[in-house]
Amino acid sequence: MTLLTNTWQWLGRTDSVEGEMGLRWHQVVKKDMTDNLSQTVTLLGFNCDEGVVRNHGRVGAAQGADAVRAMLGNMPVHEAKRLVDVGNVLCDGDAMEAAQAQLSSVVAELLQRHAFPIVIGGGHEIAYGTFGGLAQHLSTIKRPRIGIVNLDAHFDLRLNENAQGSSGTPFRQIADDCATRGWDFNYCCLGVSRFANTAALFKRADELGVVWRLDDEMGMTQLGDTLNVLHDFLANVDHVYFTIDLDVLPAAVMPAVSAPAAYGVALSVVEAVLDTVVASGKLRVADLAEFNPTYDVDQHGARTAARLVARLANAVARLM
Repeated sequence: MTLLTNTWQWLGRTDSVEGEMGLRWHQVVKKDMTDNLSQTVTLLGFNCDEGVVRNHGRVGAAQGADAVRAMLGNMPVHEAKRLVDVGNVLCDGDAMEAAQAQLSSVVAELLQRHAFPIVIGGGHEIAYGTFGGLAQHLSTIKRPRIGIVNLDAHFDLRLNENAQGSSGTPFRQIADDCATRGWDFNYCCLGVSRFANTAALFKRADELGVVWRLDDEMGMTQLGDTLNVLHDFLANVDHVYFTIDLDVLPAAVMPAVSAPAAYGVALSVVEAVLDTVVASGKLRVADLAEFNPTYDVDQHGARTAARLVARLANAVARLM
């Protein structure tokens, strides 16, 4: 197993009088990376801000993974009982590409060992690393049908500035990578804001065959239509990478991101999408991007991020 920095101390409340039914995450999470990881939900941090810096955003997401861990420690144990924390991939200075490559290697290894990886970032440059790991894992398949489901206010299909990637370019980079491999690029972006994406980005999304829904098309009264779009997308792929950019949520719910959303998608809708993706049985890896504790308000953002990680872990564990 690739050895990562893993000094985080899991802490939380202990309800010993309740026995096993009173357990919380901090009491069951293991940190032994050499152990059998099969059928585990495995947490991996991506401590990187460089993509946000290059995208001219608010820095601080490099501390996101540990801030989410701090909130997860007190989560009650339900379906997800086999939890492993393998530590963090660190970005050394501005060496973002090296960090993404290491992230890909670790994700590929976790998949090879039959774990389910949940990666916690970090800016949305995390996506290029996470997808790269899944691509490595599936590289022996001639033309794997991989689908990307992204909950995000932004397409993140920008062209590179100065020949460098950023938190705004990962899915365009993935599209290029798929073209090089001779693979289809299957991308579904839900929660797109018309006021946070230029006409050039909408044009590029059209050219790349992206499936999307706008944030104002994703209210609870429109949930049936949203899930129909998602079901149609999932029906045409075999392997799914699911990524949540937390800036898809309204700023009042998620202030702790690089670019808070003026409108956003309700947490109830985000969770319904999450549940649907997991229920497909095709989900292989997931990540959570852009949590920036520097701008959190009374830990509102941390609580929401931890809830999503725990919901995802429990949903995946139910299918193991």
